Amino acid sequence: MLKTWAPRVGAFALLATTALVPVQAAMAQTATAERITFSIPAGDTAQALTTFSRQAGVQLMFPFEAAAKHASPAVKGSYSREQALRMLIADSGLEVASADASVITLRERADAGPLAANPVDVIDELIVTARAGSDARTRLATSYAVTTLNEETLRMRAPMGVADALKSVPGFWVEASGGEASANIRARGIPQEGFSAIALQEDGAPVQHDGGLGYLNADQSFRLDETIDRIEVVRGGPSSIFASYAPGGTVNFITRKGGDTPEGLIKAQVSDYGLKRVDAWYGGPVAGWRLGVGGFYRQDDGVRDPGFTANKGYQVRVSAGRDFERGSIDFNIKHLDDNVILFAGVPLKFNADGEPSDAPGFDALKGTLAGPETAKLTLRGPKGPFDWDLTRGTEVKLTQATAALTYEILDGWKLTDTLRYRTSESKRIGLFPNTPVIATDRLAQYRAALLAATPGATDVQLRYATSPSQVFDTAGAGQNGNGRVIDGSLRYVSVPLDELINDARLLHKFEVGGQTHDVALGVYTAHVEEAFNRYSANVLLDMRDNARRLDLVAVNAGGQVLSSLTENGVTRYGAEFANGDGKSNTTALYLTDEWSLTPSLRVDAGVRWEKTEFTGRSERSATINLGQSPTAADDTVLAGTGVYDRFKRKFDHTGWTLGLDYRLTPRMGVFARYTSAFRLPSLGDYITNATNVAPFVQTMDLVEGGYKWSTPKADLYATVFHTAYDALSFGSLVFNPATGGYVQQTSITDTKTLGLELEGTLRPLDWFDLGFSATIQDPKFGDYKFEETCSVSASDPTCQVKPPAATASRTRDFTGNQLIRVPKTSFRLTPGVNLLDRRLRLEASVERYDDRYSDAANTSKLSAYTLVNATVRFNVTDQLSFYVYGNNLTDELGLTEGNPRAGQIISGEAGSLYGIGRPEFGRNVRAAVLYRF
Repeated sequence: MLKTWAPRVGAFALLATTALVPVQAAMAQTATAERITFSIPAGDTAQALTTFSRQAGVQLMFPFEAAAKHASPAVKGSYSREQALRMLIADSGLEVASADASVITLRERADAGPLAANPVDVIDELIVTARAGSDARTRLATSYAVTTLNEETLRMRAPMGVADALKSVPGFWVEASGGEASANIRARGIPQEGFSAIALQEDGAPVQHDGGLGYLNADQSFRLDETIDRIEVVRGGPSSIFASYAPGGTVNFITRKGGDTPEGLIKAQVSDYGLKRVDAWYGGPVAGWRLGVGGFYRQDDGVRDPGFTANKGYQVRVSAGRDFERGSIDFNIKHLDDNVILFAGVPLKFNADGEPSDAPGFDALKGTLAGPETAKLTLRGPKGPFDWDLTRGTEVKLTQATAALTYEILDGWKLTDTLRYRTSESKRIGLFPNTPVIATDRLAQYRAALLAATPGATDVQLRYATSPSQVFDTAGAGQNGNGRVIDGSLRYVSVPLDELINDARLLHKFEVGGQTHDVALGVYTAHVEEAFNRYSANVLLDMRDNARRLDLVAVNAGGQVLSSLTENGVTRYGAEFANGDGKSNTTALYLTDEWSLTPSLRVDAGVRWEKTEFTGRSERSATINLGQSPTAADDTVLAGTGVYDRFKRKFDHTGWTLGLDYRLTPRMGVFARYTSAFRLPSLGDYITNATNVAPFVQTMDLVEGGYKWSTPKADLYATVFHTAYDALSFGSLVFNPATGGYVQQTSITDTKTLGLELEGTLRPLDWFDLGFSATIQDPKFGDYKFEETCSVSASDPTCQVKPPAATASRTRDFTGNQLIRVPKTSFRLTPGVNLLDRRLRLEASVERYDDRYSDAANTSKLSAYTLVNATVRFNVTDQLSFYVYGNNLTDELGLTEGNPRAGQIISGEAGSLYGIGRPEFGRNVRAAVLYRF
C-alpha cells in the first residue's frame, strides 16, 4: 500500500540512521523501586554486583578490580533495587555516579567513609511515559497517576494478553473475557469501545496510530512475551499531549535490551486446556553493539474448546543498539504471525433478579457456540463462493521496524527521534450470537408462508443440516433441554494497514532566576493507509456447546422434505457489506515545560495542536438476488455496486494541561492537574460510510489530584479524578431477526465521572506482603434523552408521531444513569507469603466487581462477581524457577458484558429468561518453568 511513498520511507530511514536522535535513553527500562526477590550469596562485591545486575534486570557498570577487593553480605529477600544495591555497596568504597532508566554506573568514592550518595534519591522508580525532558523523573515526582508492572510482577500474573495484564490498574474497567486480543477497556468513565480512548505504545511510540479502528483494536497488533521488560500505565493526565487518540491514558510496553553482559532465558508453559508455549530471549555485546533476540511460539485448544486449535502463532523480535560520543542509536524489528480465537458471548439463563446461570445443555464457563459445524463453510457471495474459516480467528501478520536515535547537538541541547514503520494484514473472523428464541416461535414465524409456497407440505420442521433425517425436538423441554435456537452471524472483516510514524523532540534544560526549566518541543507525524472489507452470513444454530446448524424445512405427511427456507443452515448470505479504503495524514506540534520553582515544587505544563486530513472512498451497496440457491437464503444479498462515494475531511484541535507537583518529604508528595483533552475523528469513521456526518471533535475536561507515599514498609498512591466528556457519540449494530440484517443505533450525550483510585503495597513482615488496587467512582450520563420507536395505542399516550418524523416514538430520559458496563466499585487484593528463605512464594489475588449495566437505559443488569486466582513460584536455584497458576478457582460465573447486538442503548434482552452474555473464563490451571543463563 505504501508504494507511492516508498522514496519517503527511504529518506526517513537514511535520516534516522545518520542524524536524528532517539528517545531511547529517556525511554529505556527503569531501575524500579518495586520489590524484587533477590538471592545473592555473600562473596566478593564484583561477583555480587554481576548477580545483582542479572536479577534486577538492569545494566550495571562498575570498576571490576576495585569491587573485587571488597566483600558484600548476602542479599536474600524481597527488596527494591535501590535497597538491594545499597546493601551490596555499603562497605565497598563504591558510590552511584549516575543512573537513568536503563544503566546504573558506579565509581570509587573519594573517601572511605559511609556511602556518600543516597541511592534512594538516584535509583528510584523512573517514569518515561507521557513526558519529555532531559532529567529522569521518578514515580514519586510525577504530577499524574501512573501504574508500573515490572517483569517479575508480569511473571507472577502471567496475563493471557494486554487486557488481562491491565486488570490491576485502578481507574480502568477491563474486559478480558474475549481471549488474547480484541478486548475492551474503559478509562475513568469514558464509555468508548476497544482502545478508542487508550494509546498502546511500545518504547514510547504508538503500536497503532489510532488504537480504536473499527474491528482492529490496537491489542490485536501486540502480544506480550518475555521480550517485554516492564509496563508503564498513565491514566488521564498528560497522555493526550504526547499521543493521538489517548484522552483516557497511555499504556507503554518497554522492551528488553541487550547489555554488556551476555544473558538469556527460556520459559516453557503448559496448561489443562492444551497450551504449549515457549518464550525465549538472549542479549549481549557483539562487535561493539548490544544485541537482543527473542519471541514466542504458542498453540492451545482454548479455555473454551471449539473442537479445533483455538490459538496458534509466533512472534520474533531482534534489537540492536550502540552508544557513541554524543548519543546512541537503537533498532528494533518485530514480526508477528498469529491466530487467536475471539470468544463472543454464550447463552445464559437468568432469574427474576437478573442473576445468570448455565442454560440447560450449555456450560457457561467452559462452553462456546463455535465448533466443528461452524469451523469451515463455503458461503455464497456476489463474486462467487466465499470460504469461511473460523479456525483462523483474529489473524494478524505484522512486521514493524523502529529506529530510535539520540544526539546532543550542543551542550544542553538534545534532539531525539523515533521512527516506526508498520505493515500488517489483519483479519477478524468470528461467530457472533444473537438473542436465543424459542424454536416453536421460529417455526410459527414462517409456517404459513412456507406451507403456502410448498404444494403438498403439511408441516414445517427444524432439521440438522449435517443429519437431514434428524428432527429438532420441540416437545417438552425441547432439544438440548432448552428448545431454543440462535441466529449466529458469521462475520469476516479484513483490514490491511500500513503506517509510517515519526516523533521528533528537541529538549533543553536551563535556569532562569534560580529556577529550572526542562523544555521539550515535539513534532509528531503519521501517514496511514487503510482498507476495509466486510462480509457476513447468518446461520441458524441449536443452543448447545459446539452448536450445530439447523435447516427450516417444509415436509409432507410422510416426513419427506419438500422445500427449505435455509441452505445448509444459512438463513441469509451477504447480511452485511462494507468495502472501502483511504489515507490519512496527521501532524501534531506539542510543547512542554517542567518548571522547578524550588527543589520541592514544580509546575508541569503542556500544549498540543493536532491536525488530521482524510481522503478515501467507500463502495455503495445494494440488495440483490443471486438466484443460485433453491432456498431464500441468497434472495437478499448485500453486494457492492461498483459505485464509490469519496470523502475528503480535515479536523484540528488544541488541547493543554497544567500540573503541580509538591514534594512534602523525600518519600511523600502530592499533585494536582487539569487537562483539556480531545479525540479527533479517525479514518475508520469514514471508511465504511463516506457520507458519515456524525464524526466531530470530541472534547473532555479531566481534573485529578493525588497523594504519593513510599517507604520500605508501605507504598500508597491515591488519586481523585473527575472526567467530564462534553459530547460522546456511541452506538451499536442491533440485529433484526425479521430481516436478518443489522440496524445502526447511534446517540450523542455527555458523561460525568467522579472517582477515587487507590493502589499500593503493605509489607508489615519480611515474609508477608499485601498489594491492593481499588476504584470507587460514580460514572453517569449527563443530559441524555433518547427517542424510542413505539406503536401508537390509546393505552400509551407517551407514544406519538412527532413531525417531521414519520414514525411514532416516545422520549426516554437516561440522565444520571450509570454508564454502560462500568462498575461503581472494584478492587483487587494480592496477599503474598514468602517461605524457605524466600525461595517459595505463595500469592493469591481476589478481584471484586460491582453491578454494571449493558445498556444506557440501565434495564439489563450485569451482576457483581468475585474472582479468586493464585500463583505458586519456587526458585530451585538462582537460574531455575517453577510457576503454577490457578485462575477463577471458585468457578465464578461473572459477566463482563451482555449482548451488544441486542442494543446498547435499550437492550432487547432486559428481563428475558434467556439471553447472551460473555462470562469470565472458568477455572483453569497453567504451569511454567523458567531458566535463566
